Amino acid sequence: MPESKLAKTIYGWRVRSSPFVLMAILILAGPTWRSILIGLAICVLGLLIRTWASGHIRKEKILAVSGPYRYTRNPLYLGNFLLGLSIAVATHSWWCFGLFAAYFIIFYPPVIQEERERMKRLFPKEYEEYGKKVPLFFPMWRRVMRSGATKFDPALYRKNKEYRALVGSLIAYAVLIAKMLLFP
Repeated sequence: MPESKLAKTIYGWRVRSSPFVLMAILILAGPTWRSILIGLAICVLGLLIRTWASGHIRKEKILAVSGPYRYTRNPLYLGNFLLGLSIAVATHSWWCFGLFAAYFIIFYPPVIQEERERMKRLFPKEYEEYGKKVPLFFPMWRRVMRSGATKFDPALYRKNKEYRALVGSLIAYAVLIAKMLLFP
């Protein structure tokens, strides 16, 4: 949870504005079967990254450095980026792509910065070393951290309620397909 006043404001507006951005995107969308299929491929990648990450994170208890956390310090946000990009691609609209890009650029850098500061407070020594080896957002495709003994834990997937990303994605794509079929 964000701790600074600015971070709380940005975090709150990120959550409050997302339904309006999504609604605008769905109104402006002009999906085709091709754009939906390409978007779905990107969506699956985003969901897989989020699933993988959620099975390794024990929020605010242990610094996650296994699984996708060996490649990026923010795999959940990377997954969000891919999910948003997938919707933008599926809409087949430059306006929608612009809305997605503006939303991500406005909200995610401050949220990622706040997350970084919180991890530094919670795990000062561990995070400093981890931060020197693993990039903040865009992954390095070579493993830079040893994985240790931690394996994917399906119970963490459920505990972290990661299934909501899958459900939200299914709803978004159902709406895009319905729009394409009903309003060609």
